Amino acid sequence: MNDPASRYHSVAVLTLPVADPSTGEVREIRYTGRRFIPADPGPLLVEHTVAKGERLDHIAARYLGDPTQFWRIADAAAVIAPEELVTQPGTRVAVTLPQPNR
Repeated sequence: MNDPASRYHSVAVLTLPVADPSTGEVREIRYTGRRFIPADPGPLLVEHTVAKGERLDHIAARYLGDPTQFWRIADAAAVIAPEELVTQPGTRVAVTLPQPNR
């Protein structure tokens, strides 16, 4: 099970049976299924202007109270690489309110 604060919390944990080629013994490999970025990230809390040297975890800590929630900001911007949101000072990033079960 994934941590409730994790972006993977609502993603299913799946199993894959794999046979050992030398013994034929079957074991299960557990893995987290694919996660899709939500189409609706939720209501806007604030639009933040990035300062030089600022990181996404700093922004998450400031507005969401938890630096590990940086992924929520990345989801709202629909980016795969969160660091691209803070490379250019002056960039405006949306910080949305956390939605349950996301």
